[in-house]
Amino acid sequence: MNDLHVGPVRSGDWDHLARLFGDNGAYANCWCMWWRLRAADFNRGVKERGAGNRSAMRALVDDDRVPGLIAWRDGDPVGWVSVAPRTEFPRVERSPVLQPVDSEQAWAVVCFYIPRSERGRGVATALLDAAVAYVSGRGGRLLEGYPSPAGDRRAPDLYTGTESMFARAGFTEVARRRPTSRSIWRKRL
Repeated sequence: MNDLHVGPVRSGDWDHLARLFGDNGAYANCWCMWWRLRAADFNRGVKERGAGNRSAMRALVDDDRVPGLIAWRDGDPVGWVSVAPRTEFPRVERSPVLQPVDSEQAWAVVCFYIPRSERGRGVATALLDAAVAYVSGRGGRLLEGYPSPAGDRRAPDLYTGTESMFARAGFTEVARRRPTSRSIWRKRL
């Protein structure tokens, strides 16, 4: 893990992010836009091998909006975490399961992407730790995550992280609106 470097995705990093996400746009042409777009807009963006979602993510990067952090190992991109103020993720804001528990201004970690070759090597943990530092460095006082409740590390929905990873990073569960659903985990910074 010491050979990892994690930093914010800036306009000059587009080629690294595109290489990391590959032809499939990380997950099924998502380009990490699922949380950021309304359903109809996202579904349009998936068409033509994710061209619309790719374009939407590229616009964020080109505008230096820092849609997340990227991890590099020996100069090669090996992981991604999407982190921004919670208000940038309308699906979180409107979700009956993940909607805000109060009026506090929070940042959110909504998605990780780690290629198969890098899984189990501490990349996601390094990305979560870097997200905490990044948000704190920008004056954020509260960071949320929405990890998978699955105990099976091979579950298909681990793209939001695992509860055990968030617990190790000092987050605590603050809401679980349905017994088998994702819950809201928070860390005060």
